[in-house]
Amino acid sequence: MTSLAESDFHRLLDALTLCVLLHDAQSKAIVWANRAACEALGFSVDELIPLKAVDMTRPEPKYDRALAIAAMNRSATEGPQVYEWCYRSRAGIDMLSEAIATTVHLQERDVVMVQFRDISAEEGIKRKLRAHEARLREFMQDLSEGVALLNDAAEIQYISESGRRLLGLAAHDAPGAIVNHTASEEAPRLLQQLAHAPTDGPSSPSRYRSVDGEHWLRITCRRIEREEDLCGVLIHFRDVTDLVRTEAARREEARMLEYAGRYNAMGEMAMAIAHELSQPVAAIRNFVEGAIQRLSQAAPLESAIWGLRAADRQAEHAATIIKSVREYVARRDPNIAVADLCAILSEAAWFVQVRARDAGVSVHVESSDGPLWVECERVLIGQVVLNLAFNAIDALSSGPGPQKQLVIGASRHEGRALVFVRDNGPGIAQGHERLFDGFSSSKETGNGIGLSLCKSIVERHGGEIRAFPVEGGGLECRFWLPLADGISAS
Repeated sequence: MTSLAESDFHRLLDALTLCVLLHDAQSKAIVWANRAACEALGFSVDELIPLKAVDMTRPEPKYDRALAIAAMNRSATEGPQVYEWCYRSRAGIDMLSEAIATTVHLQERDVVMVQFRDISAEEGIKRKLRAHEARLREFMQDLSEGVALLNDAAEIQYISESGRRLLGLAAHDAPGAIVNHTASEEAPRLLQQLAHAPTDGPSSPSRYRSVDGEHWLRITCRRIEREEDLCGVLIHFRDVTDLVRTEAARREEARMLEYAGRYNAMGEMAMAIAHELSQPVAAIRNFVEGAIQRLSQAAPLESAIWGLRAADRQAEHAATIIKSVREYVARRDPNIAVADLCAILSEAAWFVQVRARDAGVSVHVESSDGPLWVECERVLIGQVVLNLAFNAIDALSSGPGPQKQLVIGASRHEGRALVFVRDNGPGIAQGHERLFDGFSSSKETGNGIGLSLCKSIVERHGGEIRAFPVEGGGLECRFWLPLADGISAS
């Protein structure tokens, strides 16, 4: 086999893109350099040979010549040594390098071969990454939202500093499984959400009561499978305790407003109901007095009995009126059930007719051909009908015209249940679209609270309410509710 000459080895080393310097193993002086090293440093081989470390190195303690000599010496006993070194070119340009010192035993003498490559760009990227990481850590620490990565057993593999704060974890506390931080009864629902985590975006948010029972967490999740160290379910969570409490307070305020509106409506009807009751009460008195007279005059017993039975019928009629009022006014806890909207309309129509009679308004009821089943709080939907009808009666009372008409009805419309209240009164000139927004009213002395209450109730039932001008004069208020077809009535 033909052996290679020393010049061949030089050609081989010159062909490398990696920079190579040969140092004498004893003196550590440069004895040769390949072409890549010469081009990087800006010196020829002859110019490099007399140079020392101070001539071609950044003047910093960590690049002291003694440190490089120590690495070269270790390479003779411990094998190749890797260290960071900064070479300075003839033009004064610093080149941060990764250097590898290897002792090589040549035929004439031992040398230390130092291979080095420019890692300035890599270090720059590393510095930027470290800066971004530090900045991201600071941002995430101040976030109101926590981030965690879970494995398939729902155990937390990584959690942000803000997440630790939200869960009340100290710096060295093991986070454990995410379900350990929610109430026990919430665990099945949370595990179900995690098991169905989508891959194309975050899941719908769900709320969970915390393990202490005092706080609430809002959690979204997404499954990620990109790398070995980034695989699992990524969750985002935040403390929504204040929001939950605010919503609960608003619901309670809405219920109180609804009850207040109901009592206010009945207060407006008090005189009409009193008049309605005065007739059977007066009839009872007359029949009873007649029966007493007949008994005192020794009249036939049958005539007295007839009078008492007539009085009994009038008493029963009065009791029916009182019962209707008591059932409507009585405060009840929210009771959502499937009910026939036509039946609700019919119940409310009795009160409307009582109120309309004294105002000289004729009432016509147009009911649907069949039942309109809706899921609702029966009393509250009745309250909406009454508020709209009473508002129309007040408008008709204040306007001119001998024929004051009010029409209320219900029907099926475009897949929903529709209720309308239409009058032929003066209507309103403008602002139909804002009539239910609050502090807007078709009455001169009204404040619109009743109409705003109507909107609140209808929207809470998933419906919509609007007002329309009537051709020829008047106003029509309509509200739509989702049908509950296919659900058995209760």
